[in-house]
Amino acid sequence: MILLSRLTVIIGWLLDLLLGDPAWLPHPVVAFGRWISFWEHRLNHGSHRKAKGAVVAVVSIGLVFVLTWLLLAAVSNISEWISMGLAVVIIFFCLAGHTLRREVRDVFIALDRSLDDGRRQVARIVGRDTARLSAQEVRTAALETLAENLSDGVVAPLFWLALLGVPGMLAYKMVNTLDSMIGYRSERYRDFGCWAARIDDVANYVPARLTALLMLLGYRISLLSGIKATHREALLPFVRRYGRCHASPNSGWPEAALAGCLDCRFGGTHDYFGEAVEKPYIGHNARPLTTADLRVSLRLCLVAEVLAVALTFII
Repeated sequence: MILLSRLTVIIGWLLDLLLGDPAWLPHPVVAFGRWISFWEHRLNHGSHRKAKGAVVAVVSIGLVFVLTWLLLAAVSNISEWISMGLAVVIIFFCLAGHTLRREVRDVFIALDRSLDDGRRQVARIVGRDTARLSAQEVRTAALETLAENLSDGVVAPLFWLALLGVPGMLAYKMVNTLDSMIGYRSERYRDFGCWAARIDDVANYVPARLTALLMLLGYRISLLSGIKATHREALLPFVRRYGRCHASPNSGWPEAALAGCLDCRFGGTHDYFGEAVEKPYIGHNARPLTTADLRVSLRLCLVAEVLAVALTFII
């Protein structure tokens, strides 16, 4: 039984590593998004918005966990192998490492064509307004997203898989989808999305910090394998110092880890839904980012991802 469980993780991860999210394949997160949008449009008005948002968030997460558990239990009564296949598919859907790396790489490729192409491409993966970003800001946004979503799209799903099984992994994806859709501090979502944002903060508290540690470990492994070092400071104190420099209690930790490894600076003020949001800087070296930084970042994140999969067997 343990062997089958570990085999499902490996196969699910390998499928994501090789395939990513094929555009032709229906994805459960799309269904989650439609569900959230349905209730947001009907309930996010009038009084008691915070309470209504709390009900939507808690019920949505609970439903995903319970229904997934019931489905897997029902299928396992028919065939253990069919149950294993279903678990593999769910794990495959819950991981986003391949797609994340591809999307970030495409930003740099588009930016090489033109600034407008880079702005349009990075708009696919960030929530900020991109129409007035400079080339440096486009690259910064892409690498910030790479670091943050290494946690959200890989490490956190694996963490909850290890703790609560496949139902917990898929429930986490609902948590993350809720936060990405309504967990903003804008006028529209400040009350309705409050609970979604707080639940996401709790769900990502350990994974975000674990992601930072895995990135630092991956950096050390990279050094041992002969990859050129770019940073001259002690990385762990750097992450401790700058990990808290973010509006989110979690996003700053993986971003600080990547900024430390690259010896660069992330953060600053950005526009979200037409409103300027001030963010502290993460790091202090405001040097230009290049395609070489992209290559180092992708390599580090892949090594961290492999370490996270290995760690899943230990937790």
